[in-house]
Amino acid sequence: MSALRYPVVLLKLSGEALKGKEETAFSSETMAFLAEQIREVHALGARLGIVVGGGNFFRGGKGQRAWLVREVADSIGMMATMMNGLALQALLRHHRVPCALFSALAMPGVVPGFDALAMRDALDEGKVIIFAGGTGHPYVSTDTAAAFRAQQIGASLLLKATQVDGVYTADPKLDPNAQRLPRLSYLDVLARDLRVMDATSVSFCREYNLPVLVCDVSQPGVLARAVRGEDVGTLIERGVESEALHD
Repeated sequence: MSALRYPVVLLKLSGEALKGKEETAFSSETMAFLAEQIREVHALGARLGIVVGGGNFFRGGKGQRAWLVREVADSIGMMATMMNGLALQALLRHHRVPCALFSALAMPGVVPGFDALAMRDALDEGKVIIFAGGTGHPYVSTDTAAAFRAQQIGASLLLKATQVDGVYTADPKLDPNAQRLPRLSYLDVLARDLRVMDATSVSFCREYNLPVLVCDVSQPGVLARAVRGEDVGTLIERGVESEALHD
């Protein structure tokens, strides 16, 4: 534990990360790869919480139908995260990683509701904590739920898992001269509308001085490297403005 720069970590894992490049909700190969990464972090002695999204089953926002009001769409999305939470729990148990699942929305007999005391007990027992159901309220993203849960577990880092190895000065797929930005400030993200996370979650992290690391979860060993404090992805923290963005 003493060798870790970030001994307590909240991992925000999107639903899309569970499906990889498959057309189905889950990719067996991708899920096994993620389980190994999580197992590595757990083996290092880090305390780990995971907030899982639901985008592999349902996405609101841009694809929202005119007849589907926001409250209902968000409720469907929260139910999708519960399915992913159950799948992730089964996956980790299969890989011999002790874990516990809690949801902001309870489904008696299937998914237990969130209980702060039970969650902390499970964390003290060395279990990976899986959080589903978002915050339990509409109009709130799973990014914001991740920021809230990070504060509840006393996280020293919010790890935003994506399919890109950090934040760039431009789209690296379109601009060969795009540069990865190793560090950014919260104000950089907000002022430039970088859309790394939604503004509410970024503001919350800034308020509680919680560093956010954006990294590519498809890279082998990247989660373990991140908790050790190695140079991966883009670190967002207080008082570090990127010169590249202001050139």
